[in-house]
Amino acid sequence: MKMKIKKMATVQMGYSFRSRLEVSEGGGVAVIQMKDLLDDNTVGCDDLVRINMEAMKDHHLAQRGDLVFRSRGSLTTAAVLLEDPGKAVVAAPLLRIWVTKPDKVLPEYLNWYINQRDAQAFLHSRAGVMSQKMIGKEALDVLEVFIPDFSSQKNIVEMESLSAREHFLLHALAEKRDRYISELLTQCAKRE
Repeated sequence: MKMKIKKMATVQMGYSFRSRLEVSEGGGVAVIQMKDLLDDNTVGCDDLVRINMEAMKDHHLAQRGDLVFRSRGSLTTAAVLLEDPGKAVVAAPLLRIWVTKPDKVLPEYLNWYINQRDAQAFLHSRAGVMSQKMIGKEALDVLEVFIPDFSSQKNIVEMESLSAREHFLLHALAEKRDRYISELLTQCAKRE
């Protein structure tokens, strides 16, 4: 089955702050910014900036399972919130996507799908013609997503997670091997 994102999720522009963020360690609202989106396409909640903000409407609050989309720049991918961020907002120019049909699609699957080559090509074809590439809400709304059954969605997400873990381990192994060989060769050079 194929379905446009607007039929299964809501895409919302991140909260636009009128001035520079005034960081407050005891602030009641956390702010999800571009720097909080990790390489593994998840949102890191450990170092979210906190601010004092009084007039926060519920529809601005991010929740576990929401996706955060990088709408500007060369990297226009999504990241999923796998943990509860508490009272938090997504800052503009990021876009917040939340699944409105949880009986049809898993947020983790939608996150994976948006980051795939075909979806990225579609979004890039609809990027605004500016000095800096920008993908708007409208482009995301009309992105068509192939939606398999839940079991297949779970399998795809799990396989992607295992593949990412394998990549991480292979990279770490290669670094350790390079370091070992370098030390070994340095020891050989010192013996001469």
